[in-house]
Amino acid sequence: MLIDSHCHLHDREFYSEDEAEIAIKNAKENGIEKIVCIGTNHADSLAAQSFASAHENIFWTYGVHPGEWDDDREPPDFSLNPPVAIGEVGLDYHYGSEDKEEQKSLLREMLNLAKQYDLPLSFHIREAFDDFFTVLDEFPETHFKGVIHSFTDSKINLKKCLDYGFYIGVNGIATYAGVPLAPVEKILLETDAPFLVPAPFHKHHTEGDGSPIWGLVKNEPKYIKTIAGFVAEKSGLSLEVVASQTTKNVETLFRI
Repeated sequence: MLIDSHCHLHDREFYSEDEAEIAIKNAKENGIEKIVCIGTNHADSLAAQSFASAHENIFWTYGVHPGEWDDDREPPDFSLNPPVAIGEVGLDYHYGSEDKEEQKSLLREMLNLAKQYDLPLSFHIREAFDDFFTVLDEFPETHFKGVIHSFTDSKINLKKCLDYGFYIGVNGIATYAGVPLAPVEKILLETDAPFLVPAPFHKHHTEGDGSPIWGLVKNEPKYIKTIAGFVAEKSGLSLEVVASQTTKNVETLFRI
């Protein structure tokens, strides 16, 4: 069994209702038995909650993505269908850092929400790890659990994330961008669908600044099997070992 720990099947900007249902069917046919739909703002999180409520073995998270700090952030009633995590939340300085104080303030708010509900976190951190670690250190009495979604940074920051006890999200980027891999005991497999289709399906091209575009193929949870195969090859492990361990990792972190 495999799990897609991070995707956006619920987002109607990318998937019609029929496309989402087909993607779920395709996932099951490829051994992906559980899917986690990630919220990116208040309204999107509610959509993820509704989508998860209507499907067996689909779960949701509540989060406000960096840059969405002006969104209505009144959380939903978690008592009816609670999220499995707070996310995706974090810091993203890729497009400039003029709003870094607002982003850090939002991250603190999301960390406090995770603390309040005793939930793990799905972190989106891009070109901002120094500030990320600094904000975490403002909570010395709290041991946050979570995953660094779509890690593409240095070996040094990978080690720091592992030292904090976080899992590392591995997706299609790893299949073509040469990012450092964590030990399989600390990996969560993810697609970030519809983005980041793995090689050889991605038909990859880049923007002028070299940042990846998700290309002509729309990503789906079914490609978790491809990513698992890549991790197995790079780690010198069997696909069965990678599937078993990464599934255990997701189930342990998100308690699903």
